[in-house]
Amino acid sequence: MLAATDHGLKAVISTLLTRPDEIMLEIGASGELMVARLRAVIAVLLLLLPLANMLGGGRIDENLIGLAGAVVVNVFAQVWMALARRRRRFRWLPFVTTAFDVSMATLVLAMLASQHLPAGLNSLIVWCGYILAILLTGLRNDGRVTLMAGLLALIQYGTLYACILLVADSPEQLISIDYGTVTVGSQVQRLLLLVIVTLVTAMIVYRMQQLVQMSGTDGLTGLPNRTWLIHRMPRLFEAADDDGSSLTLALINLDRFRRLNDEIGHAEADRVLRHVVAMLNEMIDAGEWLARVRGDEFVLVLRKPVGTAWERVDAIRRILADRPYQPERGADAVRLSFSAGLASYPHDGRNLSALLRRADQRLQGAKQTGRDRVVAREA
Repeated sequence: MLAATDHGLKAVISTLLTRPDEIMLEIGASGELMVARLRAVIAVLLLLLPLANMLGGGRIDENLIGLAGAVVVNVFAQVWMALARRRRRFRWLPFVTTAFDVSMATLVLAMLASQHLPAGLNSLIVWCGYILAILLTGLRNDGRVTLMAGLLALIQYGTLYACILLVADSPEQLISIDYGTVTVGSQVQRLLLLVIVTLVTAMIVYRMQQLVQMSGTDGLTGLPNRTWLIHRMPRLFEAADDDGSSLTLALINLDRFRRLNDEIGHAEADRVLRHVVAMLNEMIDAGEWLARVRGDEFVLVLRKPVGTAWERVDAIRRILADRPYQPERGADAVRLSFSAGLASYPHDGRNLSALLRRADQRLQGAKQTGRDRVVAREA
């Protein structure tokens, strides 16, 4: 039981510290824009806090500090909003905006402490800025951002607490009629709350990643599915445009698989599919992506011109044909083959639908001319 728990904890930590997949990054980009919009609304509301504090009899210096902080947040909120609208253009944006949110809470607390030491540690409203910054990372769906936010909040607030203790000449300086007494116990509790909020938010992100991974992964073979492909291809198109590289999509269909399914049964046919996927995974290289789009149909994406891609896919076809599936219990080996149609970006289309349509036309041509072949151009 202990070993299983340890393994599970390691898996959670590993997932949170790993760069999310394409679907999660796409959702995270939407979340970043949502956070930017929410930040803009909150920034406007922050302008009202100094007014409310003034009406409640608050100190003028505190109101000015609060107003200055709110103005800075409003200015940056518009900057972050403009950058977030350019979805996934800036990979560093979630980390920088999160660091900004956390650091602004620390900055305002430090400014309050410069006027009145207890205010720097016992201003609950400003301290909640840490909690808000950590919770907002949940919308970004990136465990790395959440853990960074929690760690940064702990370091900054812990450092602020240590600095205030060093600056205070006597315990009386940490006692305030308005803010109460700064005690070790209350500050430890706040640090623990930051840890708890970070862990809870991180587990929410982890759970979301698991659910999204299930939606983008084929349950039988473990390959990415059509959903993953839909989210991944636009990024590959952009990369091809940026660096002038070639991109080819191969639509692969196993020959006569339906007949084979009827002959050997669904369970054995599933084993055949897993065998095929294992073989293909062994053969694909870096810069190549394999996805299962339905039943016995796969998509192989290659960063190669169509001619080179044809040679690559045809070589895979020949290797697969030489490695038949061997059923259990001594049954006869099952020879496997596939037909494939190729389509290149941008010559055959500038989006996934157009490329799949053209690749399918060539796949049908491969089937009509005898199967077990790869077609890159119409006859």
